[in-house]
Amino acid sequence: MQAPSTANRVILVIVATLMVLLSATLAWGVAVDYQSRGLVPAGVVVVGRDLSGMTEAQARAAVEEAVSAPMMRPVTVTGDGKTWTLDPAGMVSVDVDAMLSEAYSPRRGASTIQRLNSQLTGSHLPADIEPVFAVDANAVSAWVAQTATEVDRKPVNATRKIKGYEFKIKKHENGASVVQTAAVDTIAAALTADAALASDMRTVELPVKAIKPKITTSSFKRALIVSLSQCRIRLYKGAKLVKIYRCAPGRAAFPTPTGDFTIKSKQRYAPWINPGSAWAASMPRVIPGGPGNPMGTTKIGITWPGIYMHGVPPGEYGSIGTHASHGCMRMMPSDVLDLYGRVKVGDPVYIRP
Repeated sequence: MQAPSTANRVILVIVATLMVLLSATLAWGVAVDYQSRGLVPAGVVVVGRDLSGMTEAQARAAVEEAVSAPMMRPVTVTGDGKTWTLDPAGMVSVDVDAMLSEAYSPRRGASTIQRLNSQLTGSHLPADIEPVFAVDANAVSAWVAQTATEVDRKPVNATRKIKGYEFKIKKHENGASVVQTAAVDTIAAALTADAALASDMRTVELPVKAIKPKITTSSFKRALIVSLSQCRIRLYKGAKLVKIYRCAPGRAAFPTPTGDFTIKSKQRYAPWINPGSAWAASMPRVIPGGPGNPMGTTKIGITWPGIYMHGVPPGEYGSIGTHASHGCMRMMPSDVLDLYGRVKVGDPVYIRP
């Protein structure tokens, strides 16, 4: 057999050398790939924090700082003039292990060649890791329910009392009620990663519904206080004195009734009907409405039979300011007409001694 030529021997040496180098390279690549298994691959980011090349311990610390810490910052809750500090602990759980697993997933899903290429060239196996967390709605609901006990209250009606011949009105107080379903939704939203990472300070307005009472301060409108001893009729709007009218209440033998009444009727030019009393025995059974009518042209009845605030004919003008009537409250025609235009049926009339 002919001996191999020099050229063939050279080729064999080169091939053998290349095989040795390839084997060495593969062995080195495998070793490098093995050594890098514990490192986060290049291109992995969690909420803007680059985890590339970090060990598991480093990556865990980075995730805790970037996600867990912000989400566990307290939340300031305001409402109804009060402020509470809500601690997310027990309401929010952050799954750091799940995020770390996701951080390593690009390496697990890549081939050996892809991983080696990333190691040798610095090319990324990109992954943008989203925060993994859970908000316990039951825990939030329990907090809202407890907080509601500090807010919820019944409304208080306004009251109007007479002191002397004046009205004293105690203002109403609105009640309050936490809208618990909306409050749970609002607070749960504030505990999410998006809300926590968007700002260093988290403030939530607790949804509180105002409850108005049945009787408010504005419920008290027109009302009259009649002072029999002073022969005066005072017109009020709320607690504000609007006008004072002189009157002639009943004489001693025919006293004007005292108590709390309302306006029952308003009449103009109504006929006078003889009540059949002894004092009216000499008077006609009916006197038509008009200037000569004993009650003038205008009268305002109250919820007491036969008792009116009414005008008088000119011959009785001088009785105004004295106790001269048979129980009614006489007024000057211009005054009772003015009062007639200001009051309505149903308005309160308080007659006091």
